[in-house]
Amino acid sequence: MSTSGDYPPPSYRNGVDADRLRSLRTFTHVLYALYAVYWLTGGISVLVAIILNYLKRDEALGTPYEQHFTWQIRTFWLGLAGHLIGGVLIFVLVGIPILWAVAIWTLYRIIKGWLYLYDNKPLHNPRAWF
Repeated sequence: MSTSGDYPPPSYRNGVDADRLRSLRTFTHVLYALYAVYWLTGGISVLVAIILNYLKRDEALGTPYEQHFTWQIRTFWLGLAGHLIGGVLIFVLVGIPILWAVAIWTLYRIIKGWLYLYDNKPLHNPRAWF
């Protein structure tokens, strides 16, 4: 019991923060899963994921998961740009390798981010290309 008269006791306050962090960690796993299955859903799951990223971004501020949110949002926008460029250039056959490269790059970023999250490691530069 705390003798300083603090209420709630420090252990209780830490428990609330731990619950919030645990919830954000689980939510971030769900977002990575939504990004990972975008090939199977025709892109619908990635639209849900990006909307959720923006809706919950403020809750992640100042937590270790803020970097993951930035990483996911950046993956979405850069991947979308790559898909649009590849889609336009598909008529001159250059688009096909571009679309493949974007798909592999996106998969790489999903796997890297998810592994860092699983290992509870921070993404040192969430604005990096790789």
